[in-house]
Amino acid sequence: MPDAPLKQVQTPTVSPRPSACPGLWRIVSARDGGICRIKLPGGLLLADQADAVAGAAERFASGVIEATNRGNLQIRGIGNDHQGLIDSLLAAGLGPREAASDDVRNLMLSPLAGHDPAMVLDVRPLAAQILELLQGTTRFHQLSAKFALQLDGGEGLAMLDHPHDLWLSALRLEQRTWLAFGLAGCPADGQVLGAVPVEQGLALVRAVLERFLDLATPEQARMRQLLEGCPVNRFVEGLGLNIRRDAAVLDWRREAGNSPWLGALEQQQGMALGIAPPLGRLTADMLRGAARVAREQGDGSLRLSPWQSLVLPNIAGASIAEAQRDLSALGLLCHNHEPLARLVACTGSSGCAKAHGETKADAVTLAAMLPAGAPASVHLSGCQRSCAVAHVAPATLLARSSGRYDLYLRDARLPGFGALRAANLTLKEAGAMLALPTEHLDD
Repeated sequence: MPDAPLKQVQTPTVSPRPSACPGLWRIVSARDGGICRIKLPGGLLLADQADAVAGAAERFASGVIEATNRGNLQIRGIGNDHQGLIDSLLAAGLGPREAASDDVRNLMLSPLAGHDPAMVLDVRPLAAQILELLQGTTRFHQLSAKFALQLDGGEGLAMLDHPHDLWLSALRLEQRTWLAFGLAGCPADGQVLGAVPVEQGLALVRAVLERFLDLATPEQARMRQLLEGCPVNRFVEGLGLNIRRDAAVLDWRREAGNSPWLGALEQQQGMALGIAPPLGRLTADMLRGAARVAREQGDGSLRLSPWQSLVLPNIAGASIAEAQRDLSALGLLCHNHEPLARLVACTGSSGCAKAHGETKADAVTLAAMLPAGAPASVHLSGCQRSCAVAHVAPATLLARSSGRYDLYLRDARLPGFGALRAANLTLKEAGAMLALPTEHLDD
């Protein structure tokens, strides 16, 4: 049986507060129509809900559905009937009946939370408590719609590079499970500020959010902005909890997740299947097809991932190949070796007024140029905002005009996309450079 959806708060409807960030209740205008973002509880989407999203995208929009880099879905090209779209999604249990509650549901888990063979902790019960706290605490509705949390159970399939306002990561010390935590960063950056016993995880989240709201000015919407003027040790010392901060905690480092996110994935019991829409964009038929496979060969659930992909858990190993054939026929990526699996691209100028190039179309062209030795991940961004990727990719092509890109290589010593390697390249020139062995790219 699939995991039960995390508890939804049912309260009277209210008008959305002002924000540029789309949500279920807040449909934001773009060049290709409105955008509605569906924030999924821990990335969980039931098969019947997937069918509802597909139907809503066809009925009220252009049929374009996107997987986001924080494990959510969004519908693009929405027409004039906003309320009809919202009502259809609410009827499928895809959000709370209050805009402010929906805004703060920014909690990222591994798509194999509760199933990953490497996990230290099944974080789903604590995740449900955190989401209920965020949705049901009126004061926390003051948080920015971008304020984000990560709960990491030590899974092998884990995105550890996305920055979060608060992250928590499970570890074992002295035969006990603890939650290490950090602020305005990610588990991969090594900046552990302390740890609490797992039983105090919810209290830690509450204390951090309350202290943030106590200290932050209206201009300080994110934790990193607050910490520019508030020493991090002062922030932690004021939490009012017994936080462990000895060397065993402060020197602990999260091991990198090394599990693939496409293809057959190992679970503690059975198998899962990782699939991805090309460049993060689903058709209604793709989503329905994934829902059908999840229902017929899995447990009736899908998990959205921060790689703009989906995981179908609890599929019998003997059924994996058949499921891959069915889903490949719909245009979904099912194997790591597929060229488009290595590329990420934003919406591009056809859908976004800020973009300087048709990044998605250019990514399809570029995919045919890249040999096996090219960077494992190449990001095409239409502008500096980097909407498609929350972390820095090994290689980034930043559009400067139609068909022209600047090439950056990731460099931990430099901000932004990294080191500028070449400027004003045609797509063919960019492809030729990326086809060079990595050591030559760095020359």
